[in-house]
Amino acid sequence: MVNRLIKTEEDYNAALDRIEQLMDAKPGTEEMDELELLTALVEMYEDKHYPIHRPDPVEAIKFRMEQLGLSQKDMVPSIGSKSRVSEVLNRKRPLTLAMMRALRKKLGISAEVLLQEPGENFPDTLPQVDWSRFPLKEMAKRSWIPNVVDLKERAEEVIRDFIEKAGGMDAVPLPAFRRGINGRFNEKTDFYALNAWCLRVIALAKQNPLKTRYNKGTVDLNFLREIGKLSYLETGPLLAKEYLEKNGIHLIFQSHLPKTYLDGAAMLLPDGNPAIGMTLRYDRVDNFWFCLLHELAHVSRHLSPSQSFIIDDLDLDKQREQEDLIEKEANEMATEALLPEKVWKNHPARKNPTASKVVELAEKLRIHPVIVAGRIRFEKNNYKLLAKYTGRGQVRRLFVEVQESPTKRMV
Repeated sequence: MVNRLIKTEEDYNAALDRIEQLMDAKPGTEEMDELELLTALVEMYEDKHYPIHRPDPVEAIKFRMEQLGLSQKDMVPSIGSKSRVSEVLNRKRPLTLAMMRALRKKLGISAEVLLQEPGENFPDTLPQVDWSRFPLKEMAKRSWIPNVVDLKERAEEVIRDFIEKAGGMDAVPLPAFRRGINGRFNEKTDFYALNAWCLRVIALAKQNPLKTRYNKGTVDLNFLREIGKLSYLETGPLLAKEYLEKNGIHLIFQSHLPKTYLDGAAMLLPDGNPAIGMTLRYDRVDNFWFCLLHELAHVSRHLSPSQSFIIDDLDLDKQREQEDLIEKEANEMATEALLPEKVWKNHPARKNPTASKVVELAEKLRIHPVIVAGRIRFEKNNYKLLAKYTGRGQVRRLFVEVQESPTKRMV
């Protein structure tokens, strides 16, 4: 009797012989118990050593075509042109999800055969999403997605995999593909490109989980002021990233995609930690610090499970601030953190903006003088003032992720 795991062909053959002897065993007897045990052991051995391979998809298609008396011409509606049908049947072109869905409907071939995955089914169709509208070429150029042959035709598979790396379809709500994201965005914004950028930021955050969990309430005005004081240091942006990560907040830099007109975004990740994404499309010290604190203000006051994405084109400040309360609140909190109103309204630099007074106020607040000069230029709407204090080219060089954008910077 074999009453242990079957490991050799000898054991296997002995078990088969014994099963044949026990085929007439009656229920409830020791012989039936032995038969059931041996049958289970034999099945385990066969699954491991003699697996039944699923039919090859192309062979399955050809078999069903022959059964149904169909020609290659009959397959055009399901696969595409005559040449495409020929390429698929000759294994020169892979099946796409769209083709597979059509073939299941026309030929009755199961999803697990077409996908070559046991028990697998096709993902739900999403009529709200036009997969080909993602900026596929640019994403492939940046190595966000593989640069496969027939990229546009295989867009659904490629983008689904891209989305899966960001946590699946729940990572970005479907309305986001139809202007469903909160925040300030240009009317010309390509929302597929915007979603691709957001998903990339989320995926990078997921790949690099933080050791610290974010505690709601950590970010307040004092927290923002501490971050703002890091601007005083040449490596302040790097220190800010380290400081935020130690408090459970991701800070991720990714160059913006064409037609996104994007400076930054605040996001609430599925794990509850917030992430701030920044493009650094304007490589200026004042823009960096104001944008960072603006997004942190959103983390403090506005991010929630029902409002998990807020994106910002800061060029639209004057146009949109009065239209959107949360943007006004974020602006006010960031401004107060960098240049407290009590100090700002009474300081001579405001009325008589000389270089020496700018530096004096910056030293008093322990912030970069460019931030003071930027506030003056903004309030006076004169961007030729204090031209020496622009801080151009001092941020992007610190972050390799955005030093070389694979595409032209479009603002």
